[in-house]
Amino acid sequence: MSTLEGRDASALLVIDVQNGVIDGAYRRDEVVGTIRSLVDRARNEGVPVVWIQHSDDNIEYGSDAWQYVPELSRADDEALVPKHYADAFEETALEEVLASAGVGRIVVTGSQTDECIRSTIHGGLTRGYDVSLIGDAHTTEDLSEWGAPTPDLVVAHTNLYWGNHRAPGRTAEVVAAADVRLG
Repeated sequence: MSTLEGRDASALLVIDVQNGVIDGAYRRDEVVGTIRSLVDRARNEGVPVVWIQHSDDNIEYGSDAWQYVPELSRADDEALVPKHYADAFEETALEEVLASAGVGRIVVTGSQTDECIRSTIHGGLTRGYDVSLIGDAHTTEDLSEWGAPTPDLVVAHTNLYWGNHRAPGRTAEVVAAADVRLG
């Protein structure tokens, strides 16, 4: 139901599952395992997998922190989109990658829930995409020391919020990895 004409395909986005982003994150191993299963499913179903990789002053390009976690590996034919801002669409080639594959629906996984995940799901919806957030395949670190809610509450609130989000001609949903339709 996307507002992007002729773009009926879906793509799985794997956002910032990098050593320096997800190390120590809430339910890290469980979330990475769920994402790995989704990547395997997408590949088996012929659904494009798009890898998003962040770098900035805190996560230097090419450093160990910048590398994807060892449990996940990108296939040579899968797109890699470098980014410098929370929204994976902002000043990146993501839109071009998705357009060339006829994608009108993005299935979102990764880290950090309260930063890059939220920014990207909003960025996708405002650009005309249908957006499925995988409720058990995103996470964040504990920032409660600086006044944020605990990570479990950040994830739960994001799932609640996104599950009730709507926009004209587009859908927003939260779905469990076991129940998601990828293609």
